[in-house]
Order: sequence, then structure tokens, then C-alpha cells
Amino acid sequence: MKFRKDAVVADEPHGKVADMRPPGHPETRPLGGKSGALRAAIFGANDGLVSNLSLIMGVAGATTNRSVVLLAGIAGLLAGAFSMGAGEFISMRVQRDVFENLIEFERQELVDMPDEELHELIQIYKRRGIPDDLARATAEVIHKDPALTLETHAREELGLDLNDLGSPWAAAIYSFITFCIGAIIPLAPFLFVAGQPAVAVAAILSGLTLFGIGGAMTIFTGKNFYIQGLKMLAVGTAAATITYLVGTLLHVNVA
Repeated sequence: MKFRKDAVVADEPHGKVADMRPPGHPETRPLGGKSGALRAAIFGANDGLVSNLSLIMGVAGATTNRSVVLLAGIAGLLAGAFSMGAGEFISMRVQRDVFENLIEFERQELVDMPDEELHELIQIYKRRGIPDDLARATAEVIHKDPALTLETHAREELGLDLNDLGSPWAAAIYSFITFCIGAIIPLAPFLFVAGQPAVAVAAILSGLTLFGIGGAMTIFTGKNFYIQGLKMLAVGTAAATITYLVGTLLHVNVA
């Protein structure tokens, strides 16, 4: 028996498919990397902003020394950006390796069990409402071209686009850059002013940006832009407020 993402295919004559999805469910959804770089960019900016805002507010609550706040903010920016980029690279690399392994497995099945694979494709088309004769004719034409056969089975059975499996380097670079952009927003006011004015400006700029990032995440979630924006704003505000209060309690005098 071979296991797939959405179905279990028994080792029987004709490779009968036991479809485990509800009737009318689409056969597949792409799992590749079309949105990988954009996702990394949005979440990179969000992580950079929230983490560095919390760090800066905590330090600003503990001391009014602008140099100390700047040092902490720059250190947080660089450490977080490199960590985020490396983590995103590893994550996307592992994901791509998994996809490539699934594709290679499918390629071998097409060599070892061409008739069973042809039958699977016919059944997929029939479940979509294509008449038996047309489903068979279409599958047979596709199976005359090995490259098209693999591409079709990868898409229909695995939900993968062979030309778009996601780039680890692109995800890492986007994540690194956007983390830096997000992290510099709460830091920037301290380059020009100090004390409470800098804290106030950093809070306002960060709040507006958090709202925008929360709204941008609706690209993936499909939720209401304003509600998601307010949720993100609330999370960032809570984190920054807590760290600021902790910093105030741990007040530090720096010469």
C-alpha cells in the first residue's frame, strides 16, 4: 500500500484509489513555493518589528541612556535577522527536499507501474466529471510524453508544481531583509531623539506598521483586513507594554 497526501492507493489490480476526501472536494491544491518568498517577507517584517520593539521598549524602560538603547536595538536587529534568515533557509531546504523525494518516488512508480498510474489518472479525471472515454483518451495522450506525465501526476496526485518548489535562498534573503526593515522601525526614532519622545514616536510608528502587517497577512488567511490588523496591533502593543514595564521595574543607572 502506498500513502499519498490525500488518498491511499492499495496494491490491487488497477491500483484502486480509496479517496479519503469528501465528495466534490478538489483533487489537489498546489503545495509548492509560489508564495514562499512573500510569506517569508511578511513574517520576517512582523518578527523583526515585534521582537525589536519589545527589546527596545524593555531597555528604554530601564534606562534613558540613548546609547544603550541603540546598542541593544542594533544587536537585536542583527542577531534576529541572521537567525531568521538561517531558519527560513533550513525550513525551505527541508521542504524542498521532501517535495523532491515525493516527485522522485512518483517518477519511479511511473517506471515500475505505468498501467496502475495511468488508471489512477483516469480515475482522477472521472471523479471530476469527465466522461469515461474522454478521461481515458486524455490520460493516454498525457502518458505518451514522459515529462508531461510526471508533471501531471505530480500536480494531480501530490499538488506540486515541478517548476515552483520554493527557493531556500530567496526565502532566506527576503526574510533577512524584511526582518531588518521591521526591526529598524522602532529603532529609528532613537537615532534622532532620546527619552520619552523617542519612546512615543517608536510606539506610534510601530503601531501603524503592525496594523499594516496584520492586514497584509490576509493575503494568506482570507480574513478581514481591519480585524487582522487590529489583532496584530494588540499583540505587538501587549508585548511592548509588558517589556517596558519590566524594564521600568528593573531601572538601571548607566554612567
